[in-house]
Amino acid sequence: MNCYALIRLLESFENMTSRTSLINLDVGGKGKKAQAKAAHGFDWEEERQPVLQLLTQLLQLDIRHLWNHSVIEEEFVSLVTGCCYRLLENPTISHQKNRPTREAIAHLLGVALVRYSHMLSATVKIIQMLQHFEHLPSVLVAAVSLWATDYGMKSIVGEIVREIGQKCSQELSRDTAGAKGFAAFLTELAERIPAVLMSSMCFLLDHLDGENYVMRNAVLAAMTEVILQVLKGDQLEETARETRDQFLDILQVHGHDVNSFVRSRVLQLLTRIVQQKVLPLTRFQAVMALAVGRLADKSVLVCKNAIQLLASFVANNPFSCKLSDTDLAGPLQKETQKLQEMRAAQRQSTAASAALDPEEEWEAMLPEVKSTLQQLLELPQEEGDQQIADSETAEEVKGRIRHLLAKASYKQAIILTREATSRFQESEHFRHTDLEETSFLSLLGIIFKGPAASTQESHGDTVPAPTDSKDTPSVSEPEVSQRNDELVKQEMLVQYLQDAYSFSQKITEAIGIISKMMYENTTTVVQEVIEFFVMVFQFGVPQALFGVRRMLPLIWSKEPGVREAVLNAYRQLYLSPKGDSARATAQALVQNLSLLLVDASVGTIQCLEEILCEFVQKDEIKPAVIHLLWERATEKVPCSPLERCSSVMLLGMMARGKPEIIGSNLDTLVKVGLDEKFPQDYRLAQQVCLAIANISDRRKPSLGEREPPFRLPQEHKLFERLREMVTKGFAHPDPLWIPFKEVAVSLTYQLAEGPEVICAQMLQGCAKQALEKLEKSTSEEDPKETVPMLPTFLLMNLLSLAGDVALQQLVHLEQAVSGELGRRRVLREEQEHRTKEPKEKNTSSETTMEEEMGLVGATADDTEAELIRSICEKELLDGSQVLAAFVPLLLKVCNNPGLYSNPALCATASLALGKFCMISATFCDSQLRLLFTMLEKSSLPAVRSNLMVATGDLAIRFPNLVDPWTPHLYARLRDPAQQVRRTAGLVMTHLILKDMVKVKGQVSEMAVLLIDPVPQIAALAKNFFNELSHKGNAVYNLLPDIISRLSDPEGGVEEEPFHTIMKQLLSYITKDKQTESLVEKLCHRFRTARTERQYRDLAYCVSQLPLTERGLHKMLDNFDCFGDKLVDESVFSAFLSVVGKLRRGAKPEGKTTIDEFEQKLRACHTRGMDGIEELETGQGGSQQALSAKKPSAVSRRQPLTSVDSDNDFVTPKPRRTNHRRPNTQQQKSKKKKVKVVFSSDETSEDELSAEMTEEETPKRTTPIRRSSARRHRS
Repeated sequence: MNCYALIRLLESFENMTSRTSLINLDVGGKGKKAQAKAAHGFDWEEERQPVLQLLTQLLQLDIRHLWNHSVIEEEFVSLVTGCCYRLLENPTISHQKNRPTREAIAHLLGVALVRYSHMLSATVKIIQMLQHFEHLPSVLVAAVSLWATDYGMKSIVGEIVREIGQKCSQELSRDTAGAKGFAAFLTELAERIPAVLMSSMCFLLDHLDGENYVMRNAVLAAMTEVILQVLKGDQLEETARETRDQFLDILQVHGHDVNSFVRSRVLQLLTRIVQQKVLPLTRFQAVMALAVGRLADKSVLVCKNAIQLLASFVANNPFSCKLSDTDLAGPLQKETQKLQEMRAAQRQSTAASAALDPEEEWEAMLPEVKSTLQQLLELPQEEGDQQIADSETAEEVKGRIRHLLAKASYKQAIILTREATSRFQESEHFRHTDLEETSFLSLLGIIFKGPAASTQESHGDTVPAPTDSKDTPSVSEPEVSQRNDELVKQEMLVQYLQDAYSFSQKITEAIGIISKMMYENTTTVVQEVIEFFVMVFQFGVPQALFGVRRMLPLIWSKEPGVREAVLNAYRQLYLSPKGDSARATAQALVQNLSLLLVDASVGTIQCLEEILCEFVQKDEIKPAVIHLLWERATEKVPCSPLERCSSVMLLGMMARGKPEIIGSNLDTLVKVGLDEKFPQDYRLAQQVCLAIANISDRRKPSLGEREPPFRLPQEHKLFERLREMVTKGFAHPDPLWIPFKEVAVSLTYQLAEGPEVICAQMLQGCAKQALEKLEKSTSEEDPKETVPMLPTFLLMNLLSLAGDVALQQLVHLEQAVSGELGRRRVLREEQEHRTKEPKEKNTSSETTMEEEMGLVGATADDTEAELIRSICEKELLDGSQVLAAFVPLLLKVCNNPGLYSNPALCATASLALGKFCMISATFCDSQLRLLFTMLEKSSLPAVRSNLMVATGDLAIRFPNLVDPWTPHLYARLRDPAQQVRRTAGLVMTHLILKDMVKVKGQVSEMAVLLIDPVPQIAALAKNFFNELSHKGNAVYNLLPDIISRLSDPEGGVEEEPFHTIMKQLLSYITKDKQTESLVEKLCHRFRTARTERQYRDLAYCVSQLPLTERGLHKMLDNFDCFGDKLVDESVFSAFLSVVGKLRRGAKPEGKTTIDEFEQKLRACHTRGMDGIEELETGQGGSQQALSAKKPSAVSRRQPLTSVDSDNDFVTPKPRRTNHRRPNTQQQKSKKKKVKVVFSSDETSEDELSAEMTEEETPKRTTPIRRSSARRHRS
């Protein structure tokens, strides 16, 4: 009774405490305790544990005598244990502060299990609580673990697992809370007591085939814990090894589970197994193949975990710290050859021992020979056929007997021996006539063992025969054992090298796949890819350098996590080299960075410059590194010219972060890199100029800056040396002079005061040398007979220099001069504002309003821009200016490609002409026809590529002038030259995305690049459409025109390429309204289509759209548009695929509509097939002709016509097409149908003619500042 009262009080206090805690949720911990103590007079949470301990002590007593028959009633046990279970239902029981209470409950229930047979009730109760209370799995796991270990109740684990295993999978798929509870319980229980759980794993295997993926994950996790904690090591018994292999097989199978969460979980579990080095070596290849295969998984989470698994393989591989397959191939081949030699030697020794030791062989066959002899002796000797020929000798017969014995033909051997004993009585062996069993067996043994045995018997120890001495080396047993051990070791070594080589090849295969994932949209995947390449690079995999370089452009990523991951990768790979001293560390770091610059592109160098700038700004590069770079640059330490050049490059990159690195040693760098020795090292001089350029900001100065931008005086030694190097190198045919000259001109305009004077001197000096060379050649030859000739490289150098000066002068005016004018104006206005008297501040309201609206500043900006524009238009190319003197020469070269046919000269001249056109709108307008004629008709890809860049820049600077010529820009997207297509794709991408050209149906030319055979060009086109899809409805608006042009039989693409293109483009249509509208347009388009090919193309496009129920209604409403086209099997199949897609996610009420649509499709298809004659009769002969005519295939790339003379360089006349107009009388007679007309179906004469009329020519153009663009040279 006292026990009953105590338990009821305990439950009462617990309920009151729970209600109080729910009411006082907002009260702090100390305030809650104080309120509880004030309400009850004591703190129940402190008193609860002693009460439970008291009940435990009570159950530990021998209380059987309190009941009749010494049997404790079940009600008493249920009373005590029920109290414990009710305490566990409190959600706060899992808190850390209630840990003593949990332990007290576990001990109390443990005593009940041991002493009062509470197992069955406890099992049922635990299963129920796991289903309903999400906070209990960890609590119950601790209790069950305690019972299994401290109380020896391991059987309860089996009972609980059995109950969980018997749960219906369909029921668990509905009861998600219960499934999560069971899964958490099993996972944690496996972590606590895996050895106990292992014997009950068989009950859980059914859940691996169940519908609930949470339970599958839990069972797989439990198996993994058993492998990690129990089934590990090499000394496992056979049964344990089989169990481990079964568990690993199950894990690998579920690596292909239908649920992505299960696949991801399996990869995580395998990663743990690999990290703890429990995976058997024999399974490395299979698990690695699984990981490599999962890299192509659709789930991002699975891909991420697959990369982590491969990284774990590399980090924990048992083979080598260097995983280069090329380094492993040599030792593997060498050791394999050695193994083959050892095996051959062993086979020879085995064969020799078998041939020279017939004693053992005779002993082996003796029982059968004896048995056969006994059978023959019992039988009477019969006269049979004669076995021995008259001409045979005794030795020949002995050879036959020996051969028969070796073939196990014992009966024939014995019969032959009988006959020989009677035939050859004079022979040494056969003269014994005794046919006793013992003597006969002895005779057979002597014959089989050969002449050596008989020789030894008759003559004692004599010298053996030569054949015997060759094949009978005396080998002792220890030597044989040693040879066998060496062979086993060699086999193990070869197997080890083979496994290492296969492992390295798998890693190499994975690198190729993972490198393509570096530009995924998911940040976490990109971070995993970067970490993977860092790891494989550290393990010496040669292909890892490709990934390390490929991650460089990610430094420009807008995602901070990706940018930081790239910085950490390069910090880990290059900023922490191993070295015994600071000097050695600096040398290793410089060497590593220099290797990155080998064969690096311009983009790679820019990315590396950004990374080094970040490191320098954070002071992560030690002064010792910079000091070593200066020593190499100034040749204080011995180094090669390339190492010296790379040191200057690295110093220039670091100067972006800290300009004082170069600024404080400017004179030294000028002296070292621009010295007066000859011949000049133009590569080093170019890098010196680029390094010096980093000491000043190249951007346009802001209006708020007080100090003028950094400039050096004209008399500075830097500009003196640059002028001398440019003018002196002009007359020498060095290919490195042109890139150096370009950098020198740019540096002069960037840093010099009055740079136009210095560059004018350069131009005049070079032109003077050219004239002197021309006069010299004229004086040497008869001027009446020959035309004066100038070396091609001199003309090319002169035009290139003039073009660079022209472009840099324009940039100088629009950035430096314009920025300085604005800065001075702002300072002047601020000065005037300060000097104003207070009374002058209240001026007219009109002025105040203008100032508030910013009109004053805008007017000033326009004035300055107009000033710069007038200088460019009227002064730069005026007859009195230096640049104007080169215009006639430049135009002559460009207008006469037959006379000036050198490819390098043509490319240089075309690029220079584009730069001159950037200066003036008037000059540009006068030369546009020449530019576009060269762009279309030049036979040199370098010329077309350069002009594509130039015209792209002109489209940005003078958009109104270039707009009529836009079709000629699009035409280069189908150029036969790979270089031109790539350049055209880049230029058009920038122009379209910056809204500098009108996007019309001609954008279909960009779509054609999606199927370009060059992967880089196809990737460029894909990137263009990815960016375009982010600009509102751009792709949706262009799709009708693209479909119309690409399916056009006269100028489209083939059917398979069309499918590839449209599958990519239609993937950007994701909005329901866009899908519905596009479905309607495509359905109407069936009526205007002319060929069966167009029917199929339209049907394919409809099948690729993400249709919804409303889209289905649109198709039903327009069924008449395409119903008669369902006769075509391809069209019918496309619409059937639409039905299949709609069924997958259809609601029950929508399935009726889908069935109706499918019935209509099948009815039209069948009716068309049955009544084909009536259909042909109704449609008439014209339709038959159209359906029978095959569309002519047009090549994507038209060959360029060669230019043999200057007369061929004429702008082609615009082509005009006459479109057939439909008969209006036939239209009136037919039933009216809705006709949709796309812009691609209409032809505008303005689009066809690139030449604008006088009325259409704009009188005034708005200047647009030029943006940077890439330049291409031959």
